[in-house]
Formats: sequence, C-alpha cells, structure tokens
Amino acid sequence: MQGLSGNMLLCLLILIGITSTNANLAPEIGNTDFDLCEDTPINHFAFKINATDPENDTLTYQISGKNSDFFRMDSATGIATVSRPLNKDETGTALTFQVTVSDGLNTEIKTVVIILLDANNNIPIFDEPSYDYTIPESTAVNSTLFTVHATDEDTGNAGVVSYAIDNVIPISGFDLFRIDSIGHLILNGSLSFTALSPFYQLRINATDHGGKCFSDEINYQTNYVNSLITVEDTPDIDPIFTGLPYRGNVAENSPEGKSVLQVTATDPDTGINAILTYSIEGTTAEGLFEISANTGLITVSSQIDREKTDDVVTLTVKATESTLNIHGVHAHSTAEVQINIIDVNDEKPEFYRCEGLAECVKANQFTAEVLEHSSASISFNMTVKDADRLPKTKLQLEGAHKNLFSVVPEVTTLESPVQLQVKLPQQLDYETEKEIVLQVIAIDEEQTSFASTATVTIRIIDANDNIPKFPEDTYKLNVAENSPTGTDIQVITATDPDTMDKDKIVYRLLPDSILPYFDVQPATGLVYVKNGTLLDREGRSLYTATLQASDTDGKAGTTLLEITLTDVNDEHPVINRETYFEFVAEGQPFEMVIQADDADEPNTNNSQIVFAIQPSMYSDNFTIDPDTGVLRNNGVLDREDLEPELNGKIELNVTATDKGTPPLSDSVKVIIEVEDVNDNTPEFNASSYTFSIKEGQKGAHVGSVYAVDLDQTEESNRITFSIAEGSFGSFIIRSAAAGGGYRGDIFVDPDIELDYESTRMQFNLRVEATDLGGRTAEAMVEVNVLNVNDERPEAGPTVHVTVKENTVFTGIIANFTGLDKDANHSLVFELESMQCRCNGSLTPCESFILEPTGGVRVALPEVSLDYEECDQAVIEAWVVDELTEKGENISVTTAQMVITIEDVNDNAPEFIDSDSLFVVVSESASKGTSVAAVTATDKDTGVNSQIAFKVEEVKFVNLNSEVSTMRSLFEAVTTQQNNIYVGIIQTTESLDITLKGKYLVTVKASDPGGLYSNKTLEIFTVDASFKVELEFTLSVTEVEETMDAIIRALMSATDTVVEVVSIRPKISEASRNSVNTIVAAYFIYPNGTALTSDQVEGMLSHPDHYLELRGLGLTYIGTTIIDPPPPKTLQYILLGIMGGLLLLLIVLCIALLCTRRNYKRKLKASKAFNSAMGVKQQDGPVVPGTNKFSKEGTNPVLNFDYNTTPYPVPYKASLDADRDSISSKDSMDMEIIEARSKSDEESDEERPPSYGAPLEAALAERDQKKGSNKPRMVFINTAFSTTDL
Repeated sequence: MQGLSGNMLLCLLILIGITSTNANLAPEIGNTDFDLCEDTPINHFAFKINATDPENDTLTYQISGKNSDFFRMDSATGIATVSRPLNKDETGTALTFQVTVSDGLNTEIKTVVIILLDANNNIPIFDEPSYDYTIPESTAVNSTLFTVHATDEDTGNAGVVSYAIDNVIPISGFDLFRIDSIGHLILNGSLSFTALSPFYQLRINATDHGGKCFSDEINYQTNYVNSLITVEDTPDIDPIFTGLPYRGNVAENSPEGKSVLQVTATDPDTGINAILTYSIEGTTAEGLFEISANTGLITVSSQIDREKTDDVVTLTVKATESTLNIHGVHAHSTAEVQINIIDVNDEKPEFYRCEGLAECVKANQFTAEVLEHSSASISFNMTVKDADRLPKTKLQLEGAHKNLFSVVPEVTTLESPVQLQVKLPQQLDYETEKEIVLQVIAIDEEQTSFASTATVTIRIIDANDNIPKFPEDTYKLNVAENSPTGTDIQVITATDPDTMDKDKIVYRLLPDSILPYFDVQPATGLVYVKNGTLLDREGRSLYTATLQASDTDGKAGTTLLEITLTDVNDEHPVINRETYFEFVAEGQPFEMVIQADDADEPNTNNSQIVFAIQPSMYSDNFTIDPDTGVLRNNGVLDREDLEPELNGKIELNVTATDKGTPPLSDSVKVIIEVEDVNDNTPEFNASSYTFSIKEGQKGAHVGSVYAVDLDQTEESNRITFSIAEGSFGSFIIRSAAAGGGYRGDIFVDPDIELDYESTRMQFNLRVEATDLGGRTAEAMVEVNVLNVNDERPEAGPTVHVTVKENTVFTGIIANFTGLDKDANHSLVFELESMQCRCNGSLTPCESFILEPTGGVRVALPEVSLDYEECDQAVIEAWVVDELTEKGENISVTTAQMVITIEDVNDNAPEFIDSDSLFVVVSESASKGTSVAAVTATDKDTGVNSQIAFKVEEVKFVNLNSEVSTMRSLFEAVTTQQNNIYVGIIQTTESLDITLKGKYLVTVKASDPGGLYSNKTLEIFTVDASFKVELEFTLSVTEVEETMDAIIRALMSATDTVVEVVSIRPKISEASRNSVNTIVAAYFIYPNGTALTSDQVEGMLSHPDHYLELRGLGLTYIGTTIIDPPPPKTLQYILLGIMGGLLLLLIVLCIALLCTRRNYKRKLKASKAFNSAMGVKQQDGPVVPGTNKFSKEGTNPVLNFDYNTTPYPVPYKASLDADRDSISSKDSMDMEIIEARSKSDEESDEERPPSYGAPLEAALAERDQKKGSNKPRMVFINTAFSTTDL
C-alpha cells in the first residue's frame, strides 16, 4: 500500500464506491447481551447468537477476543457452550468479547456482553485464622467473650453468614459457651480453673444462608475456625486441709518442744498457689500446745498432767492465705485436731467412802452389817479409784474369816464400788460369831508396789431362821355336833428356839373356811367350837384343819387336825377369801382363781358352785370361768385407759352361787391393781418451734418448748429436755414441770455472744424430750439471730463497663456494688477519685458523674467522649452505710469501676502525604505491573481501622494539557504494614506506548463503615520515543550474566534509572558468523523525564564511562522506529464502507507476490547451501540472509553444528531471524546473491549434487535431465527441514 500514489488510491476509492451499490449486504446480529449463572457446568448451553442475512446466505459464527476462551461456539448454529469454569470473583461480573458472523462475503462484528449471575460458590472467610483469648474464671455468665466475623463474597442470602459451635474440647465444656447469629461468643455457664478445665478448644463454623443459580438445589457453604480459650485462675477458693481427720497422741509428762503431729493445707487456686500461715484459734486446754506458722507442726509447749486435764485435747487450727482473694480479704479455713493424752501409770489405787450424793472422801475404816445365813452382797459405801487411765486394780481379802467372803469385783479397770459376797452363808451363824473383821487390799497389777488397805468390820445380825414346831404331825379330835359355842376341844402348842420368838408364837386355824366352826386361841393354842349352830353332821361329818403356829417373823409351822362331827344340810357356798387383791403389769396377761366351798353334801346341786362377775365400769374387761372360777382379762390392760383418780385399781364383785333351790350365794371383792409400765413416749405440743433472738445477748431467754408423757406415774412420765444437735455450743436448755407436763426453757449460753454476721444466722436445734425409761421424742427449734447494724460496709468487686464514644445516652451506664453483712443497711457511694487514660497515662478528669446510689452516667452535655483522646476511665468511690448503729460506717477500701471507651467508626481514612513521583514505562507495563503506591491510616481501631483501596477514576493528560477519561487501566491491591495500609497501584493491562503525558489516577480509601477519602495520583508516562537500543558484541547469555554490571555502568554514566525492557540477539551485517545482542532500555530521571537516544549517546561517549562500557561489549547506540499513528476513525469508516471488496483483492495479490518472492529467495538460499557443501569456503564473511555454513561448519545465525542432533529450540525462532535478515536487504544484495548463485550452479555440474533438505532434493530431481546416468547423492542436515525454508 505504501507503493501506491495518492491519485491512484483516490481512483480506486471512487471505483469501489460506484460498484458497491450492487454489493452483497452484510448479516445483521440480534441481541448480544446475556445473563448466565457462574456455576453453569462445562459443555452446557450458555447462549445463542441470533443473526439474519438479507440474502438468506448460509451464516458462520465465530467468537474472538479476551474472555472468548470461556466458551465454545458452534460455527453453524451460533450456539455457545461453556468451555471452562466461570467465576465472577476472578473475571468480574461482565465478560466481553467479539462475535463475528459471516455470509461468505460480508462479515459483521459485534460485542457480546455476558453478565455472570452470582452462585453460592464462595465459602465464608474468617477475619482471623484463629481466635485465641485468655478469660478470667470469674467472668460473669452471659458476658460476651469476643466476636468472630466472617465475610462471604457472594450476594443475597448466599452472602449472609450465621455462626454455630460445632465442638468443644473437652466435651464437658460444650454447655459453657454459646454464639449468637452475629458472632458474639457468650459465656453460658460459670468457669472454674480448678473444678473444671483450664483450657477449652472451640470449633466454630460460619455457614451462609444458601443460594442457587444454575441448579434448583440450594447450596450452602461452610467454613471453620478454631478458638482456644485459656481460663485464667483467680483467688476465689479458701484453703483446704488435707489428710483429715487430724488425730495425734502424746504421753503425759512429755518434754516441751516434742512434736505431736503436722497439719497441712493447700491453696486450691493452683494458678495462684498462695503461701499459707498456720495458727491455733481455740483449744480445750490452754497453753499445752503451739503450732509452727510456716510448717503447721504442732508441738508441746508446757507440762502435761493427764489427771488434771481431759484424755483428749481439741485444737482448732487455722490456715490463712498470704495474699488477698477476690473479695479483698485473706482467705482462711479451720480444722479440728484431736490430741489423745496417753496416760503414764503414776498413781496408786485409793479407797473412798461415797454416801448418797455427797462427795466421796478417802477412808480406810468401814463398817457393815449382815444377817446370819444371808447370801446377799454386803455394801458398805466403799469405792476404789485409781487416777490413772485404764488402771487394772486387784482386790483381795485378809483376815481370820476371809474364807467366808469374797470381794466383788476381784479386778477392776474403772472407778468401782466394792462389795463383799457371802460365800458360806450356812457358817454365818449369829449364835457362833457376832462380829467379823476383814482387811480389803487394792493392788495396782502393773505396779504392785502401788497398794492401799482398808479395814471392814462386819456385825452379824440375828435372824429368825427357825420355825415353830409341833410335837405331833397329826391330831385327831372329836366334838359333838351339838357342842355349844366355846367348847374347848384341846390345847396344842409348838416350840421355837429363836430368842425373838420366845412366848410370842401365834396360833391360827387354816383354812379360813374352818373358822366359822372351830377356832383356836392365838396365844394358848386352845382349839374350841366357835359356832356350834353351824355344825351339822349330815352336812359334814369330818373337818380337817391345819393348826398354824407363826413366830414374830411370820414363819409358820403346822400340824393337821382331824375333827369329826355331824353336819346339817343347809349350807351356802363360801368364798375362801374376803377380798382378792392382785397386781398385774399393764400389757401383761392376768389370771386369778376364785375359790369357794359349799358345806352341803358333795356331788349334789347344793354343793355345786357357779362363778360370775357382777356388772361394773370395767367388768367387760374381764371374764371368769363359771366352773373353775379362773378370772382372766378380756383384752390388753392399759393403765392409761383407767381414770387417773383410781391410781390403777379396778374393783370387781365376783359371786359364787350353788345350784340348789333356792340358790345360795356368796360374793367377794376382787381388787386388781394395774401397775404402770413406761410404754408411752413423751409428746411435744408442736412438731417445730420458731424463736428469734437479737445478736450479742449473753444468757438471754430464747423460748420454751412443752411436752407431756401419758404414763400415769412420775417414775414413767417425768421428762427431761436436751439439745441433741444444732446448738454448736451456743444454747442451753433447762427442764421444769408445767401444768400436766413439762417445759424446756432455751437460753443463750451465758458464755456465748451470737453474731449475725457469722456463718450461722439461723440455728436449727434438735431438742429431745426423754422420760426416765429412756423413751425420747424430738422437735425442731428454729432460732433466728436478729441483726444489729454493727458491721462495716465492704466495697464490691471491680466493675467493668464499656461505653461507646460520642454516646448521647444520659442514663445510668453502670452501678457500683457494695456489701454489708448487716441485713438492715442503706449504702451510699462517695467519690474518691476519677482518672482518664489519655495518650497512655492516667490524669484526673470529670467525664462521668457518680450518683449517691452508686449509678454512674456520662457528664453530658458538658463532656463528649472521644476514644481518640481518652480510651479508659477509672473511678474510685467509698461505700458508706447510713444506718450503722455502732462501729465504722465507711468501707476499708474503695470500690473501683473501670470504664472502657469503645471506638466507633467516626474517622475517615487519611492518606499519608508523600513526595514520591511515579513514572511508568508504558512498554514494560504489562498486567499486574506495580506503578505507584499510596499509604493511609484510620484513627479508629479494630475493624473500623481497616482500609481498602480502590481505583475510582483514570484520566490522561497529554502534552497539550488535553484531559481524556480512560478505562480502568489500573487497580489497587491493599496490603498492610504494621498499622499503615498500603495500596499498590497495578496495571490491569498493557499500556499504550505511544501516549505522551501523565495519568491522573483517583484512588479511594474506605473503611468498613463506608467512610472514605480520595487522592489523585499523577503517573508520568515514558513513551516509546524514549526507548534506546544498545548493541553489544556479546551473546544474549553473556549479556544476561553481566546485566547487573551493565546497568550500574549505565546509571553511573547518566545519573538516571535504567529500565531494560528487552534483550534479543542480532545477526551482524558484516559477518554471518558473529552474533550481537540488542538491549532495549529507557533512561529515566526521578522527576519523570527521560533521555533521548542522542542524549544517551552523548553521555555514554564521555571518556569517563566509554572505556568501561566498551569493556562490557557496548558497540552501538541507536533508536527505534515508531509505527505511525493509526488513521483517524472517520477514515476507517469510509475505507470500510467503500473498499471492502478491493482490500480483499489486494490482500490476495500481495499474498501471492510475497509467496513467490519468498520461494525464490529460499530456493537461492538452498543453492547457496549446496555450493557451500561442495567448494572450499573463502575467508571472510558469508552472505548474510542465508543458511550457508562457514568453513568451521557452523550456522552464523543460530550457532548450530550441522551434524548435531536436532536442538530442542522451536524452529520458528530461526525462521523469524532469517526472515528479518532477508527483509533488511536491498536490491544490491539480491544481485550479489543471484550472481553467486549462478557461479554455484556452474560448480554444481562438476560434482555430485548434495542437498540440505527434502525440498532441495525435490527441486534438484525436477531439474535433472531425463535419461541422465549421474548418481544422485543426498546430504542430510538434521538440524533443518523444509519448514525452515
């Protein structure tokens, strides 16, 4: 086209314009904007291009350009399918490329825009790789521990993230935590460093809400992050004694300092492990023991005498931590230590006289009395004691009559009363010995030298041990039935040797039934008729009586009297006793025989008797056998069922009636005394009692309990009260009779002062009521200790609260807490100090207001909280009790509140000014090349301080100050260095190397809250006109190896920054066997200007630098021909409309001409090669632009040995080099080549042909005359092929 003149071009255009009116019309393309899901599978339908042709020609479809490789177009139908995965996050939302539709003659091109629809193909990304925090174990339940956050690049529900806890290690801690929908991890239960785990590993998942695009099935994406929570131990547990219970032993008289036992306590707060000190807080025996404060060793501190102390000494020891606990006090705990005092045998047994309730006194003379022939034990108030513990005392008798007695006990280990037991009572006779003297000796069996002796004088008392005795065993007496009353029958007497019975024998006839008939004078023994009218021989002919002689002690001797008389048949039954009296224990069976006689003829109705009970109050409780007279109880006899006034006595009237006509009867009173048995348990009048008592009152009356026992005797119903448990030594109870029962009065122990603030504000006493039989009832007594305001208020734990800066909330943000052990208190708070942490140091401030109630609010409107100025406030206040009755009313320490001012996003990012000048070499700038950088900071903290950079706008200002808006040639990549964010400005594509001027790039820095700042960067361009080509005599490899030295030398010579854009080989024009290298570079000043080729040549030619560069191989400095600027858009439109057909014709012609020319040129090169193989080469350079080899057998272009194996470099590189070499020569070069080719052709006829490639062989065979007999020889160069030619 360059060879055509302007007139010829004009003529052609006119011709085309005339002929185009009848030309074929181009196809028309329909809609090219499509929506497509980014998750559309490969080979699935994507879109279809609809095109029409006016002539209905067959259309072909083709897509091209950037992004077209994502699709595969069917050339016949215009249907496109997906050829590789789509991802809008990588390619952007819109994919653009060109579609070409052709009808064979005309072609229509249109831009296709594919809008990628979002699919849920991104997983949520957590802001942090892990969330590791240390949490104090005292953290309150429901506190937010930290916040996790994940971002999902998807849109809609697919971009909304929810959080959950998948797993917690250990699994026992799973219920301790929960997480809400916005990522707040909340403490759900109390932590414990010791009782639970000191570590928890959480696995938290972030799951989006799902989305779908191509498929109807909703797809969910999940990601996970781990969190390690370390529990920080705090001092919140009192010391614990180990090895409980503590029991020790020490012998009495042990030396001072002797070790008894050691107590040990530990601090359960293992993370604190405070030092413990030990002390004795209480003891049952003062001054005997002491404890080491450091080791807990208990030792003897003074002389111990067991006989003066108890067998067991109880100590209360206390372990106290050296550091304050979370309540601000020294935590402590106590334990009880029991020390057994081991007895030493150092006391001898002694005798004591113990009479009644009087105190026992030592004695060695005792007296006793004993009845003769008695075998009972003899007690004389003697007690033997040995003050040693568990003594073993042996007792023995001495004296003339010691064989008559034994001592009881013979051996004792306790304090024991001493008695004598008669061993031979038959030898104990008053008439033989009236007094016996014995010695009782007490010997300590372990130490026999320890012994005591006591004398016992025993007086023998005469006993009535003989009974009266009649001379005859039986006396037969006769008396007439008609004998008058008073008739003497016979004197019968008995004798008794006992002195007290002399002349004192009393006589009596037995049984009583005989007395109506006969009797005896008690003093003389005269038997006489008592009532003659009762004697009836027909009724009874023989009377048998027993004559009884009784001495003064009631001992009786008898003899049998047989009195024969006549009887009358008129007698009524007679009960043999006037009254029956019997005792029976309640609840026991009762049985008594009522006996009656009838003097009438035996075995007749007149003498048969029937027994019955006359009705009365308690007659139903008994039955009587009518024939035998056996009286029995009917049911259980209960003393408590009887009227108390009867004192347990039941009176019955029993009758004995014969069966005669008319019946005769007799009756008798039967008195049954039901003995009281302790069979009833005391009963309280209430199951529980509640009393109140003010603290601090010693010996005060608390209240009274009442109980009764239904038993009717005092021995069974007397009640005593006791406190079984719950008193803890604080109360006593006294028993007293009250009405029909007993009262138990409860008092505060006179030595005890109750304390409401102690651990026992309430006592639950178990009170027992016990009768003398040991039966016990219980009642619970609740004693409430009433408070007296006497305790000092205490400051509560430090309060932590967070307040957002710039808050306008005027209400209470937090409250101080105070403690007062008194129930009735009124706490107020007084400000001590208020400090704010500003710029890292605490200074006084007035940002908050403290209310008397402890509430704290922001001091609005006078103060506005600003996190960037002050980020924390510390307030201290005193706790005051307004109701204190005694003692201090103000806390010992102040309460503290720590207010953290939380940052809010109220600051936009700020760019950091820089003096840097940015320059870009357009040619070297490819996609991703960094050309500039900006830095910015945000005064906010945390997430609010994060900055993202984005290129908002790109403009270009040329050298004429003309401004034009450019497409997005640049993008910003955000990085972070410490707290400064850096935006690296990179190119998104290659830059136009012809543009001269500067780019105006507007960069936006924004934070997550939407606040932003803009900054416009000036990026100066260095266009291709400033590119300088340096030629070096070295190969490409050598230049690359020395490139650092070359650049240093160039920078030193020009004082510029040297940017190398390419290194390529160049074949020397003078010699084909030498290879030079072209280095293309730009020389740029820091101010953005660049040196031209001439300026560089002048500087590099300076003597100070030339020699160094010459030594590095520099041989030539040149410039680059810049392609002319493209024609104006209007000309392209005109040329496209009018010259389509002509351009096609011209292209075909040019292609044909070039192919022919290239063919000739290659043919000549082949011939030149053949000539080189057959003739001797001349010294000097070979013809450039050919593959002719030098005499060394090398290729001057590629430096290949012709007989080597094929080099693995693509042959296209050699072809390109040859083509460049050939294209660079003029017609003179062509003439030289043709001349030498002819010479070579003549030489070829004189030697066998050789060919360097199959193409040469084919051409040679074509030119060979038919019928020639010359042999055809072929030389094969494996390094080349016809493709190279």
